[in-house]
Amino acid sequence: MAGWAASSSRARRRLAAGGAALTSALVLTGCGSAVAVDGAPDGANPDCAPVMLAMPADVSGMAQRETSSQGTTAYGDPSAMIVRCGVAEPGPTTQPCTDVNGVDWLISEVPDQKNQWRAVTYGRSPAVEVLFDGDRVPSSTALVDTGSAVQNIPQTRQCESVKDTLDQQGRS
Repeated sequence: MAGWAASSSRARRRLAAGGAALTSALVLTGCGSAVAVDGAPDGANPDCAPVMLAMPADVSGMAQRETSSQGTTAYGDPSAMIVRCGVAEPGPTTQPCTDVNGVDWLISEVPDQKNQWRAVTYGRSPAVEVLFDGDRVPSSTALVDTGSAVQNIPQTRQCESVKDTLDQQGRS
């Protein structure tokens, strides 16, 4: 189900910051040690622990890797996907929102990064961010494979389409 979850310059800054985190991780992961990943502002939130513990051992054939920050994980060598729990929960937005197996995601391309993507959960607090290289990890795989773990955080809001909003108001 596609829906809409009011874009702002703050959202663009968060998107750029996420892209910078992915770029840094991609550059710093060639040596096989822990992946250097900037932790999310609320990465130490206790609600992140069950999410991170439930992350799959591999995604798209790439093994899970140790990271340098609490509430994070990475996949691939070099990293093709980074997951960070505890990012800022998005508020209402006109950005497209997609339901993938019961988890609502705001998905956007990282500015100035060819085929680099950012997906953030909508309606869950703390929010979870998935940054991935679209050339190495299909979006459907990234979001389906992490979705079960993300469902450890209860959903408090969901994506709504224009039709949903009109139906709630008794119009169609």
